[in-house]
Amino acid sequence: MALIPSQILRVAILLSYFSIICNYKAIDMPAHQTYGGSWKFLTFIDLVIQAVFFGVCVLTDLSSLLMKGTASVEQERQLRKLIGLRDWMMAVLAFPVGVFVVTMFWSLYLYDRDLVYPRLLDNFIPQWLNHGMHTTVLPFIIIEMRTTHHLYPSRVCGLLAVCSFCVGYVLWMCWVYNVTGVWVYPLLEHIDTVARVAFFICLTALTSLYYIMGEILNSYIWDSSRSALESNKDKSD
Repeated sequence: MALIPSQILRVAILLSYFSIICNYKAIDMPAHQTYGGSWKFLTFIDLVIQAVFFGVCVLTDLSSLLMKGTASVEQERQLRKLIGLRDWMMAVLAFPVGVFVVTMFWSLYLYDRDLVYPRLLDNFIPQWLNHGMHTTVLPFIIIEMRTTHHLYPSRVCGLLAVCSFCVGYVLWMCWVYNVTGVWVYPLLEHIDTVARVAFFICLTALTSLYYIMGEILNSYIWDSSRSALESNKDKSD
């Protein structure tokens, strides 16, 4: 039996995301006052994705608890829809986007932090908040994957959804640049148009790869768990 029930973990993670988002929005940074505000940044979009996802997880847990033993056919149908939404969000958004934000941020940060997180931001964002936005996302989503079996959509549908999200964000960044004349990330200021296009294509491919990794990891975790349970059952028989 787990030391902490998965339902309690999800509530704790959801509350932590609320705290991170509220503290981040309370910071009086110049970038928040310009066109697009916080929504220019993939990190903030990812925080909202994670908070909504864990909100859906908590809602699913509550619905399952309240319906236990008393659910009608219609209530069960609505619960299955909620579980389907939870699983879709995990597969298409929460895992690939969350892993992308963490790995890309820290890779660029270690190479040259001014490309993604200029030192000026240290005057506004405390270290704990930086890690809340760019580090804890990964262990939180791994914990969720380990505690709950999520059904993935077909790979074609999943990859189409992931690529649509990536293309949508790229177009949003280009629109912000068109309005303001400034790229959201300093890195994009240092490369030419052809390099930017290649960069965007590579990032879309990387996010798609993370989707496939999530699908494989989810299958590995739960196939292994199922095999262990069947093995223990055979031994007990």
